[in-house]
Amino acid sequence: MKFPGSVLASVFLFVAETTAALYLSSTYRSGGDGMWQALTLLFSLLPCALVQLTLLFVHRDFSRDRPLVLLLHLLQLGPLFRCFEVFCIYCQSGHVEEPYVSITKKRQMPKNGFSEEVEKEVGQAEGKLFTHRSAFSRASVIQAFLGSAPQLTLQLYISTLQQDVTIGRYETHKSRNLFLEVWLLRGLFMVLSLLSIVYGALRCNILAIKIKYDEYDVKVKPLAYVCIFLWRSFEIATRVIVLVLFTSVLKAWVVIVVLINFFSFFLYPWILFWCSGSPFPENIEKALSRVGTTIVLCFLTLLYAGINMFCWSAVQLKINNPDLISKSQNWYRLLVYYMLRFIENAFLLLMWYLYKTDIYMYVCAPLLILQLLIGYCTAILFMLVFYQFFHPCKKLFSSSVSEGFQEWLKCVCCDCRQQKSRESVGKTDLRSTGDRDETPSSSKISSMPSQILNTDELCSA
Repeated sequence: MKFPGSVLASVFLFVAETTAALYLSSTYRSGGDGMWQALTLLFSLLPCALVQLTLLFVHRDFSRDRPLVLLLHLLQLGPLFRCFEVFCIYCQSGHVEEPYVSITKKRQMPKNGFSEEVEKEVGQAEGKLFTHRSAFSRASVIQAFLGSAPQLTLQLYISTLQQDVTIGRYETHKSRNLFLEVWLLRGLFMVLSLLSIVYGALRCNILAIKIKYDEYDVKVKPLAYVCIFLWRSFEIATRVIVLVLFTSVLKAWVVIVVLINFFSFFLYPWILFWCSGSPFPENIEKALSRVGTTIVLCFLTLLYAGINMFCWSAVQLKINNPDLISKSQNWYRLLVYYMLRFIENAFLLLMWYLYKTDIYMYVCAPLLILQLLIGYCTAILFMLVFYQFFHPCKKLFSSSVSEGFQEWLKCVCCDCRQQKSRESVGKTDLRSTGDRDETPSSSKISSMPSQILNTDELCSA
């Protein structure tokens, strides 16, 4: 049975980030920064509550008589209890013989064009562990993009505004120690938040692969995890820095940028659903009413918009689909997303460069812009490497990244050749028409002296 390392990683990041947020908010209160304290608590406690609801919803504890579990989740101790339960199941799995097993059928990856179907026995303990892993994966995604992402943006923004504050401004020894403590704790907190976001994006990639290729036995190699980690690290770090730089100089305009991004991704699945004319989905959860189903769908689109605000979501939310996710691999949508995001980042950096203030006096602005754009291109490079070499289901792709790139180059070359041929044909047409225009004019000129001679001869006669 596979060791539940993903559960342990999710709980560690959840506990570490929540503890650091609570302690940092107390230091903000000691320093008299009430607004920073309130925002830090908001971006910490709100995702905590959403994580508790997610764990309860996946395990269906609302319809079960488990008051102790509900109390622990109400006290924000649900992930710790679930982690303890996971390791109890894992430790007892090899010592107790299970009377009932279920048989699942999975297809292996095609070899030489053929795919075999393999049957596997799944016991009750392994099924419970699978449910726990699925619940913690979804909780990690929620924690990352509804909590850690705005938290990292906030703390980096605070650090940017306070970078001109020096230790010499604090007169007493106690105030200097408090200043250093806040800076060190904030730096540690930002590292934890970035790790949480990258881990959530990684889990989102793995969830997307397993949902799209549910009938196959998907095995992700360690190099694939490393490639996804580097891809998401560069993408999310550059995106957060760009947003913070733009916010520090144009505070009012950043609200418009955020709202446009949010509502574009929030309304896009609903617009596709309304245009399709499909009936309202009723099979998400049997115990949910129509209002409950609407709340769940709105929450999913909220999470979908939050993910796409900072990075590519790796899935396309499709409300009229029973699985709520489109299983087709759409390279065109991926290309459009990264092209538009690159243009947006470049535009926001240009606005920051034009309106930057004195706090960036000692920052080489052109070099910083170049580094951020190269960092985002590096993220795209690692993404292409992952889809080309390390994707676990790359054999099922109708076309690979390199083939798509070659076809794109062929199309560009064909267009250039057709344009050149049209230009050459146009030039030859112009030359032929010019020759035709010159021919009758020369004949007219040559005929004029002969006419003159004939009239002279007639006069002499």
